[in-house]
Amino acid sequence: MPDNSRAIGIFDSGVGGLTVARSIIDQLPHESIFYVADTANQPYGPKSIAQLRAYALEVMDHLVEHDVKMLVIACNSASAAVLRDARERYDIPVVEVVLPATRRAVRATRNGRVGVLGTRATIQSMAYHDAFAAAPDVELVAVAAPLLVEFVERGETMSEELIEVIRGYLEPVQDAGCDTLILGCTHYPLLTGALSYVAGDGVTLVSSAEETAKDVYRILHDRGLACDGAAAPLHRFRATGDTALFEQLGRRFLGPEIQAVERAGMRLPVNEGLLGEREQGRERGSGHGRDESGVGSAL
Repeated sequence: MPDNSRAIGIFDSGVGGLTVARSIIDQLPHESIFYVADTANQPYGPKSIAQLRAYALEVMDHLVEHDVKMLVIACNSASAAVLRDARERYDIPVVEVVLPATRRAVRATRNGRVGVLGTRATIQSMAYHDAFAAAPDVELVAVAAPLLVEFVERGETMSEELIEVIRGYLEPVQDAGCDTLILGCTHYPLLTGALSYVAGDGVTLVSSAEETAKDVYRILHDRGLACDGAAAPLHRFRATGDTALFEQLGRRFLGPEIQAVERAGMRLPVNEGLLGEREQGRERGSGHGRDESGVGSAL
């Protein structure tokens, strides 16, 4: 019998994934979480796919070594880069954030025009274009918005500079008449006030956090992995970089669940060139990983 009191492992490059953690805690209050922020290597957005794979697999190995019962990739850039590898590498469920947001946007749009803001890595990966292939009637306008992560990571959520930056990013989305906007980075929901102010009341903002938590709920229930609530949940938080800064921002964005932040010691990532060659070989020899999201039927 599996120990269902084991924690759900969640990771991101920084505080953005706490939006997903918040939704999981709210929807599954009996579950424990083990959150790792790879702040030593943030931001993930400008990194190459090979670098992202190295960083993400390093953190997920760390979580699996600590016996988590599920992995949640609470980062769009990492989801786009490493999802298939993760589902082939680990024998526990792996949940990501791109397809849950896609499902929600398809249900939300009224005119069939959807915008998505994301990091450069996410937009260049075409992950959202691939996800929307199951909804061919939807027109997608994708815009890279790399500076927004920097605003969040320094705790700046209201300033004229931020508003002007958002205006620039949203111009092509507004020109296309999109009525729905995917916040394609888990940091971006922490800027919902500013994004909604610029986008206007007629645009529905879609965050992957709540939809991802629903996927976590469904998989835990269907696989008999849900905690019975006999003991109080234990939440742990680690950061690969500055623990004090992460704790300060984390308490602001998540709340009192963050009592302390430990330092997560990681091995140095594999040489990017060697990793790239290895991954290319794997891609040539492997099929697609399992789809835990059920997105095909949901669309």
